[in-house]
Amino acid sequence: MRAASENAARMPEHPFLGYLVWAALLGALFVWEAIGLARAGDSFPTFSQALDALMRYQLGRWVLFAAWLWLGWHAFVRGWHFLLRGPVE
Repeated sequence: MRAASENAARMPEHPFLGYLVWAALLGALFVWEAIGLARAGDSFPTFSQALDALMRYQLGRWVLFAAWLWLGWHAFVRGWHFLLRGPVE
């Protein structure tokens, strides 16, 4: 019976591919921002300029707010485990 509770108390294993995809997405975001800042005279927008263009309209603000809520829910609430709670016996 104890072996079953030890298996349930372990954290789920995450695939390496998922971490690789997140690293690639964040890396692409940083590269986009760096190119936009390096070419300030060109018409290549930075990330903040692109968000400003979206937030100019009320529909864009609602879409970004919904995306922010969705990301927060999936990143923090859905897979969240209380840190101070011991294993359930």
